[in-house]
Amino acid sequence: MTPRELRESIPALAETTFFNTGASGPSPQPVINAATDCLRHHKAEAPAAEGMYTAAREARSESRETIAAHLGVAPDELALTESTSDAISALAAAIDWQPGDTIVRTDLEHPAGVLPWQRAARQHGASVRVLETTDGRVDIDSYTEAVADARLVCFSSLSWNYGTQLPVSQLVDIAHDADCEVLVDAVQSAGQTSVDLDAWGAEYVAGSGHKWLLGPWGSGYLYVREGCGADLHPAQVCYNSVEDPDADEYTLKSTAQQFERGTASPAPHVGMAAAVDLFEAVGMDVLEDRIEELTDRLKAAVPDGQLLSPTGFESGLVTIDVAEPESVVETLAAQEIRIRSLPEPDAVRASVHAFNTEAEVDALVAALDDCGALD
Repeated sequence: MTPRELRESIPALAETTFFNTGASGPSPQPVINAATDCLRHHKAEAPAAEGMYTAAREARSESRETIAAHLGVAPDELALTESTSDAISALAAAIDWQPGDTIVRTDLEHPAGVLPWQRAARQHGASVRVLETTDGRVDIDSYTEAVADARLVCFSSLSWNYGTQLPVSQLVDIAHDADCEVLVDAVQSAGQTSVDLDAWGAEYVAGSGHKWLLGPWGSGYLYVREGCGADLHPAQVCYNSVEDPDADEYTLKSTAQQFERGTASPAPHVGMAAAVDLFEAVGMDVLEDRIEELTDRLKAAVPDGQLLSPTGFESGLVTIDVAEPESVVETLAAQEIRIRSLPEPDAVRASVHAFNTEAEVDALVAALDDCGALD
């Protein structure tokens, strides 16, 4: 499969020029088919065959194996969740916070990496320390000082507002030197670059398949590194998260599956697994090279003073400083060009994926220029 063939498989692209994959991506038809076929089998065929619970369990197990292999981890290290927010919230609620525990996060985090820590502070007396960054970059000395007495640090592998890549392995090593655990929000990474969660070395990683991987909503995951999390106790305990749901006293599973819910639809993760198969058929190197070509083309047309993302390639996220972001988004939407505004920085962001074309990039630039967004 080629990037062009991937594009041709995405129905939504017949109706719009889509540069908002960093929020949520349009799914290819094979992904939609996989999810709907799963749902049809689960509710129409399995009741008279293997049974709906067996069908769901087998479908989720197969999907977990495919997704785990793509992320470079073992299936037992992966819990299937509804979203990145769901995964981070579940982890945060499973930690036995003590008054005075320090949680560090950067000021680059999405609300998914902000709100759970606010709850830990409100409910348990933990302290949240916010590490200030500059243009999407972490100062290593400031980071080292911030995590020195912390229990856990949360940061993104790729910033959603600038498109900068953070030095994940280096930040993990620094945190571990301070006996601080690490949670990485990887939602912007998978689907536009090769990801090996095990190589990062973090205890926990959260992400989902509905952005750059072009999977369905509801296809999140939580990675819990083997040997980590022995003291975790999920707030929600159900039959899928324990060894024997009929026992007088439950025992949590020793794997990441202790975070999985009971009666959860298998369809979203079946769709995500189908998306993984498509992307691997194209090749992650091919996809990343194509994203680089197109982002270079877009950045070359943006005045230096307005380009807030790195000049060199780091991701498909391109953030542009404009006078009235919301107005620009609305003006382009009227032309069927989809981008989004950001709360911080006050700017617009285009998410350039491998399914986009040079003509679409040129149309985006022309539309920005016509509405006076480019100086």
